[in-house]
Amino acid sequence: MSLFSVLIVEDQLRFREAFAHALEKAPDIRLVGMATDLPQGRKMFDQTRPDVLLVDLDLPGGSGIELIRHAAHVAPECEVMVISVFGDEQHVLSSIEAGATGYLLKDSLALDLPGQLRSLRAGGSPISPVIARRLLLRLAPQGNGNGHAPRGFGDSAPMPLVDEQVVALSEQESRVLHLAAKGFTFDEIAQFMNVSPHTIMTYVKRTYRKLQVRSKVEAIYEARRLGWLRD
Repeated sequence: MSLFSVLIVEDQLRFREAFAHALEKAPDIRLVGMATDLPQGRKMFDQTRPDVLLVDLDLPGGSGIELIRHAAHVAPECEVMVISVFGDEQHVLSSIEAGATGYLLKDSLALDLPGQLRSLRAGGSPISPVIARRLLLRLAPQGNGNGHAPRGFGDSAPMPLVDEQVVALSEQESRVLHLAAKGFTFDEIAQFMNVSPHTIMTYVKRTYRKLQVRSKVEAIYEARRLGWLRD
């Protein structure tokens, strides 16, 4: 097993202790710290540079989404797992757009947390089943055969069935994709964006994962299909 480090940013003591207890029993996970608010979380993130950031969204001092954006900017190789009580569309999609690669609800913590983080590190995107089901319903065809229109995250009104609303690329990921579509190599894009080639490949990996593709050609094709890129 490959050892990886985790930083917890969570203001509620009972959840903080539950997360720490679960992770401390895992031989391949090193807990590097726990923060209780946004300013402390940002400071500890910069000091520890963890492999995985485990973050709540409702934090004293600001939203956890701000920390996710900060992590994506300064350490894009870090994987971000959100654990929150919020399962609505705005919070989920805003977190993904900011750079989160996993999203679990706190009421689903019977799930194996170390196992979920290992899946995240292996390239997966763990997500609570109830959120995954809502995302799938939004992607279902208009006539889904059961006589009922798919419902949105709040189950109060039908949502537009446009899959580009589910896939949300960060600003950096979108820029890399646009430059790649213009024919620039990843090394050239790294020079343009003044970051390392490793950072660019991290953006590329996340883009492929979100678009569910395996190559640059497929990613560009899918982005054009969604109307994000124009010939």
